[in-house]
Amino acid sequence: MNKEQKAAQVEEIAAQIKDAEAVFAVDYRGISVPQAAELREKLTEAGARFRIVKNTLTERAAEQAGANELKELLEGPTAFTFVAGDGDVALAAKALSQFRREHAILEPKGGRMAGEPISIEQILELARLPARDMLHAQLVGVVASPITGLVRGLNQLIAGFAQQLQQIVDQGIVEGEAPEAPAEAAPAGEGETEPPAEAPTEADEAAAPEEGSEQADETEAPSEGDQEKEG
Repeated sequence: MNKEQKAAQVEEIAAQIKDAEAVFAVDYRGISVPQAAELREKLTEAGARFRIVKNTLTERAAEQAGANELKELLEGPTAFTFVAGDGDVALAAKALSQFRREHAILEPKGGRMAGEPISIEQILELARLPARDMLHAQLVGVVASPITGLVRGLNQLIAGFAQQLQQIVDQGIVEGEAPEAPAEAAPAGEGETEPPAEAPTEADEAAAPEEGSEQADETEAPSEGDQEKEG
């Protein structure tokens, strides 16, 4: 590689650093060509690119891009994963983490995200986050849940109203057969009627025959004056 080619490569790497949403540095020792191809395919799905470049060129590119924190990671064989602005940072970190577990290689060193340095622990935390599509689905679920609750509540209200209408129809109220209302009390002084006769008591019933017999005796027995007149 001549001087002009090296300069062009430095320019290209510097542009990738500037445009990337995140940059992950890993130790690529032990990776084979087929494994590297497999990793690149997985990272492409996340909108990321895996690249192995000489440390000297990467150092110059990092300095040119104003990312001096990356220069501190250039100890030993170092490869970079560049996540584009429209890529999925969590999915890219997840792909690196899964590849590391499966092949026991590709130890993370650190990186850069949103213009700030990130540690190995932070990269591992990013790998535990849900992918962007899953986050979107969860967000849609959260936004839609109040609407779903409102629709469910309206459906229950309508169902209850329909049941009440059916009960009204069953009772015949719709056809004008309204239930009788309780009679209102008449105002004082209006519509007064005589109270019903009280039922005779046992004492009255016992006394009634005696009074009748005395009246009968008085009627049948003539007085002394009547006897004198007749005489």
